[in-house]
Amino acid sequence: MIIISATLDFDSQDERDKAVELSASIQLATRVEEEGCASYCFAPDPSVPNRIQVYELWETEESLVSHFKHQNYANMVEALNSVGIRETENQMYLIDKHKPVYDEDGNAREVLFADD
Repeated sequence: MIIISATLDFDSQDERDKAVELSASIQLATRVEEEGCASYCFAPDPSVPNRIQVYELWETEESLVSHFKHQNYANMVEALNSVGIRETENQMYLIDKHKPVYDEDGNAREVLFADD
């Protein structure tokens, strides 16, 4: 699995809100139409008024590469650029291990991956 984590900063909260509004239908289309997309969310940061937090989860490298060639990606770039991003930071992470945060009793795990 691949996780993408990013922040997008705009000049104002109004511009950030406009970017969220413009991207909502594109986010849904990506989730519904693109194979391998497990999560795709561009949401307002509740603590930084001009920031969007981005979280994406892709099942395979191939699915993410396909996304970069998909019309939904082009539409997202166009929508976000129409508002004007002031600054962005983004990373992708290849994940080879994962498990639920909570154990079978509903408690936060005390051992994360050492017992695998």
